[in-house]
Amino acid sequence: MSVLAIRNIGILVSGDIHNPKLDADTIIVKDGLIEAIGHADLLGKYTLDEVIDANGTTLIPGIVDTHVHPVIGDFTPRQNMMDFMESSVHGGITTFISAGEPHTPGRPKDPVGTKALAILGKKSSENFRPGGAKLHGGSLILEKGLTEKDFVELGQAGVDIVGEVGLGSIKNPVDAAPMVRWAKENGMTVMMHTGGTSIPGSSTITAKDVMDTNPDVVSHINGGPTAIPLSEVDKLIDETDLSLEVVQCGNFKVMKYVAEKLSSKGQLNRMLMGTDAPSGTGVIPLSQLRTMSYLASCCEGVSAAEAICIGTGNNARKFKLNRGLIEIGKEADFVIMDAPLGSDGDDALAALEVGDLPGIAFVMVDGKVIVKTSRNTPPATRKPSFEK
Repeated sequence: MSVLAIRNIGILVSGDIHNPKLDADTIIVKDGLIEAIGHADLLGKYTLDEVIDANGTTLIPGIVDTHVHPVIGDFTPRQNMMDFMESSVHGGITTFISAGEPHTPGRPKDPVGTKALAILGKKSSENFRPGGAKLHGGSLILEKGLTEKDFVELGQAGVDIVGEVGLGSIKNPVDAAPMVRWAKENGMTVMMHTGGTSIPGSSTITAKDVMDTNPDVVSHINGGPTAIPLSEVDKLIDETDLSLEVVQCGNFKVMKYVAEKLSSKGQLNRMLMGTDAPSGTGVIPLSQLRTMSYLASCCEGVSAAEAICIGTGNNARKFKLNRGLIEIGKEADFVIMDAPLGSDGDDALAALEVGDLPGIAFVMVDGKVIVKTSRNTPPATRKPSFEK
């Protein structure tokens, strides 16, 4: 068994929106899972194989991206770009969740082909680590002809997400609602496109469409890239308890409105955060950090720690992942970061709250360092180091 200690943590963000910061400065990791959380006295209780001195920096859970559209591999024919996920790992993303694979060249739309693509995506993603991160792929796109038996078979094969309802040939609630029910009965989390059309073949979806379909996640409520009107946003906030996803590739006015209204209602736990990469807006490797900075610096009622929890614990909990939280037994996916050189903020959280992007020093997955100094963020003022 391998035992790692991370000591001298300056700020420890929990990922839990209800308790964003922990009173602790030391984490013990055993075989890729969090074993203990506390203070320096923990160090004498274990035979340590490795020790990292965080040097007063901020440690947060690895960032989860709830909304990517991968093909089988780390490339996007939509943007003609290789390694877009690997580059985003340098922005602190350690888990990517597929919202469907609609950009797959020649994507099949018959039931047999649709099922095969979802199963292939799921099985492939279990063995594929873009840049060392985790990919939760193989999200089913709803197409005409799928039956209840198909959902049973897909669930047995491990498919556990329905990608954005509305990207396939199933577009209206009358057709979608039975399939959504079958999906939920077989353990799947259901996402639904919301707002104006995003790609050829997609459709405009209103608040009523969403409410009649009853998914688990309202995908890009702030537009992908075109948002629904604020009156429609109000319906989804006030008349449902659905999780509401905001994305970097959307409408920032609506993002601000959603964040501030959920905060005023004490419901930031309903907010999720994704990128919608690779959209027509392109691929922004620092998307999640940029969204966190915007929420913390421009949205009333959202602290930097809460913004981080939205992009970590909220996301992981909704998709039933054993990560995104600094809790015993969770997967040891971490980002260690600090204020960037020259920032008006004196730590990573203060930097976010003045609108800067933190400097990422380490990105870790399952207790292993996969990035030593981000190539995409500004340099961190302080840096962790290995002691043994």
